Amino acid sequence: MFNDSNQIADPDQWNEEVMETGSSLGDFGRKIFKGDKVIWVIFILLCVISLVEIFSATSTIVYRQQNMWGPILRHAMFLIGGVGVILLIHNIPYRYFSSLIFVLIGAIVLLILTPFIGTSVNGADRWISFMGFTIQPSEIAKISLMGTIAFLLSKQNGENDGILFRWMIGLMVVVCGIIAMDNLSTAVLLFGICYLLMFIGNVKFLRLLKVAGIGIGGILLFILMLNVIPDNWTDSGPLNRLGTWKNRIASFSSHKELSEEEYYTITDENYQVAHAKIAIANGGVVGVFPGNSTERDFLPQAYSDFIYAIIIEEMGILGGLFVLLLYVIILIRAGMIARKTEKLFPKYLVLGSALMLSIQAFVNMAVAVNLIPVTGQPLPLVSRGGTSTLITCAYFGLILSADRFGIGKKKKEESSGVESGQDEDNDDNKDNDLHDPMKEIKSVDKLEDKVEFEIIQV
Repeated sequence: MFNDSNQIADPDQWNEEVMETGSSLGDFGRKIFKGDKVIWVIFILLCVISLVEIFSATSTIVYRQQNMWGPILRHAMFLIGGVGVILLIHNIPYRYFSSLIFVLIGAIVLLILTPFIGTSVNGADRWISFMGFTIQPSEIAKISLMGTIAFLLSKQNGENDGILFRWMIGLMVVVCGIIAMDNLSTAVLLFGICYLLMFIGNVKFLRLLKVAGIGIGGILLFILMLNVIPDNWTDSGPLNRLGTWKNRIASFSSHKELSEEEYYTITDENYQVAHAKIAIANGGVVGVFPGNSTERDFLPQAYSDFIYAIIIEEMGILGGLFVLLLYVIILIRAGMIARKTEKLFPKYLVLGSALMLSIQAFVNMAVAVNLIPVTGQPLPLVSRGGTSTLITCAYFGLILSADRFGIGKKKKEESSGVESGQDEDNDDNKDNDLHDPMKEIKSVDKLEDKVEFEIIQV
């Protein structure tokens, strides 16, 4: 390729090699990153935002560990592992995900064992440590319950609707009831998403209305119980989470009764919400740019529950709206993918995954801007986490798998191929007919028979 003077001997050969290398890389990328390109772009954008904001928001962890690169490297490793999860799941045909019901059984067992063998973090027993790894069983239960509900909805045929409805409600009550003992917000979120998925899945409206009535009655009873139970009962023990929710609801609803001085005074009860408001106010329209946040040092969960407030502080309202738009696009794009599939199971699987991602994101954002009480829900794929990050990537993998192996999409391609083949055959026949006078005579005879038949019918 090169001569003795180190000059290119054949420029055309060099160009061909460069083109072949580029095409091979493109083919390699297309073989690996299959599925809907919009979903892939959103995933990459959220990963970039997550890396930037986690690097900035983990200042308290850096100070505690005396290691500047430790938190961001940990998060980057989980994101890389999440990419591996997506690449694995989106290459598996969606029909195999009907086995999520077996994963759900294992998740229920882990949820039951968590209070006894779990690890307490921030006063909540939600994690299990195993061989140096920490897993959160509620995240596994969320994706497995959603997949199971999607599978049961796809098996409705008009005769077994009642039995399947009872199974779905029973699983939802059991799983969400166990989760609610230590994580009420996750239980309510999971039950609401599964309920919405049942509404999309054409479950009879009267049945859903009865469930809604029972749910509203349960919420009113819960609020009444919070007001009736003495405070000393919720200070410690199994009812301490009730005291946490009581304080959150009380602090959220009592600001209207406070004086102006009391409203702007930061106390232990409003500490997180107050600093989140300060972060949003500091951000303005364009923000103070990544790395310049001041409230990251004051918010206890700046890298998790309140990371959206840090995003607005560093990227401004425009950056916050951009992140919000990404989750909205996920929901819209999932609806477009669901329309392409004729099978019900991938349709419900896509919609359930998108609802889980987007609604959890909306709840996290609503908490950050003080629209709802503090819930402790992370921002999917952006907040720092281990199990939650991997499970979030699994939702993306389910969406991409349903898009790749959608039956309706394949049938459309096959039918278009058949039609094009028929058109080519017709064109060939037409060309042959032009040179065959006998076929022209036969076609005239057939035309006469057809006309005669029509006249007789008239």
